[in-house]
Formats: sequence, C-alpha cells, structure tokens
Amino acid sequence: MALPILVYHHIASVEDHTPFRSLFVHPKRFKDQMKWLKRLGYKGLSMRDAIPYMTGKQTGKVVVITFDDGFVNVLENAAPVLAEYGFTATNYFVAGQIGGGNVWDRSIGIPNTACMSKSQMREWMSLGHEVGAHTLDHVNLNETSDEEAFRQISGSKISLENLLGLEVPHFCYPYGANKPIHREMVRKAGFRNAVTTVPGRSKPGDDPFGLPRIYIRRNHSIPEFLYRVKYR
Repeated sequence: MALPILVYHHIASVEDHTPFRSLFVHPKRFKDQMKWLKRLGYKGLSMRDAIPYMTGKQTGKVVVITFDDGFVNVLENAAPVLAEYGFTATNYFVAGQIGGGNVWDRSIGIPNTACMSKSQMREWMSLGHEVGAHTLDHVNLNETSDEEAFRQISGSKISLENLLGLEVPHFCYPYGANKPIHREMVRKAGFRNAVTTVPGRSKPGDDPFGLPRIYIRRNHSIPEFLYRVKYR
C-alpha cells in the first residue's frame, strides 16, 4: 500500500511579500485540510504510528503527517487541530536550535521564527506526537565534508536523546539533500528511517533511508490538497 507522507514547515499567517511564503500554511487552511482528511476516512499518523502501515503489516486509509524544523507555531496552531481530529504527527527538530530560531534562513530573507524549547517539545510529545532529528544545524549535507555530515547526523540523534531521555529513531535531511553515503551514515547512526523531499508516496520495499514526501504549500486549494494526498 502506497502511503502519502505530507510535509509542512510553518502553520502561520504571513505577509504577502515574505520570501518563500509558500512554506507558511495558514492555520485555517490547515484545519480545513485536516477536516477533509477526517471526513474522507483517513487516519493522520506520525511516522512512529504509521510504521506498521508502511511495512505492509497493517492496512488502512492512512496519511503520515510531518513537520520540519520544530517551530513554535506548529505547537500553537497545528497541535490543537490535530487533537481535535485525533491525529498524530512527527516534527523534525534542529538539535542545535532548541529554544532558538531559524538562523539557517537569514540569508534568504525568511522572517525569524522561534523553535520549540525543551518544555514545549515535551508538551508536543505529551499530546501524542513524535520528535524526529533534522541534523544539529540544518546544514546541506551535500555541501559538507563526510566527517562533518556524520557529526551533524549522529550528533542530532545523541543531542535530542540526551535532552529528552528517549529514543529518536526518525531522521529528515535538511533541504532534502542527500547522497547514498549520507543514507548509510543515517543507518550507522542508529536511525530506523529518513525522509527526503523527493515527491511521491511511500511503498513497502522502498529504501527506508530515502522515503519520499508530498509538500503541502500555502497556495494549495482543498481540491489540490486532496489530489496530492490521493494521487501524487
């Protein structure tokens, strides 16, 4: 069974002139999307909860919900909606910016946005959601040395696990950038899977360290959203 893994970044309103504003999905639009998933009989699940479906051990109408970067606006604006519809989600955190901000976006003009603190991460988890790793510093792994790439990958797992006192088994490549050597590094670091930005649906037999996802952007109408969920 092919599963859509949705990817969001911000759940927040934004000014029209903001660079890369497509990454900001308005809270009302997000709620409408989740409402339609529920109405059509989908379960919205975290990576953790979706694994049995991804491996073919269970079947059902499932959508995997993921967020990149660990922004506070996801806790504030997405978590209540997810709770309303009984959905769970995975958020991939930049381990070096817990309680910090999106410093990696400064050069491209995206507004400074707060990342969750340790207490906010615990609140996120208390609601049934999951923490994943997104490197230490949100680096493009294709532009770093192999030594630095492994430090970023393994260090994010170690840092988050030490911070939270639990296993962090899922990884996300910043910018989707990866090569076969990076997938092997993720495996060696002890992760169970990793998601990319390659468009498509996850199927049993896919490389678990190169899972495709489906981007949901600010301007997607409900028909476009549902088309991407069902057919992309």
